Amino acid sequence: MRVAVACAGRGPPGGRGPRLCGVDAWVWFVIAAVAAVAGVALLVIDRGQRTSHSRERRRWAALRGWQFADEDPVLPDRWRHGAMARGGSGVALDLVSGSLFTAAGRRLVHVFDFEQGAKTDAVVAAVHRRAPQPVVLELWLPTVDVPTDAGLDLLGPVGDRYAFTSNLVKARPLITPELVALADDVGDDVPVMWIEDAWVVAAVAPGTAPSRLERLLRLLGDVADLVDGVHGDDLPVEDAKTQKPKP
Repeated sequence: MRVAVACAGRGPPGGRGPRLCGVDAWVWFVIAAVAAVAGVALLVIDRGQRTSHSRERRRWAALRGWQFADEDPVLPDRWRHGAMARGGSGVALDLVSGSLFTAAGRRLVHVFDFEQGAKTDAVVAAVHRRAPQPVVLELWLPTVDVPTDAGLDLLGPVGDRYAFTSNLVKARPLITPELVALADDVGDDVPVMWIEDAWVVAAVAPGTAPSRLERLLRLLGDVADLVDGVHGDDLPVEDAKTQKPKP
């Protein structure tokens, strides 16, 4: 069986319509089969990478004595700003939850892949604070496109980053030399760090290794201590006796 398709070159006499040439049906069958096999192969590779990534995240959680969950569709709804301000709601994948020791004692932490529209946009790390606050403060790298629909105002430069906030007056006291130093220490692989409600949060690139996430969580813990007004000598006596070294 042959299928007629349009071919390049001169058409029939009189120039009415393209010149037709025959292509065997088996050629189209082979092309379709190759495309299908390639699609399946890409799905298998993607699934394999996802599985390997999940195993690594699960091992990390087990080593730390933390909890692991394959998916949580509700957790990302706690935040509306920073990396979450792009494109609406998403899902938390390969979620690790546990506690981190800081000068204030134990703090709840979360790490997860933030997926929107079947695409992982970032790895999100979050550290819980002592109390919520109504002021949102975002610290963006100047090389990153900042979401324009977040409803925040430009506060100005904070070290190597630019600050955006929901309240200019209330946010200014947060900008201390200590916060500037911590913001500069976050790293160029973190496009945004932000303070929202009772959380200090940051986003890094997908595939970031657990060792890097550990360092990021410790720094976010330092930011949480700073914003909460906690210092090393503020630690209660009973906590100081039982506190372990920072992980």
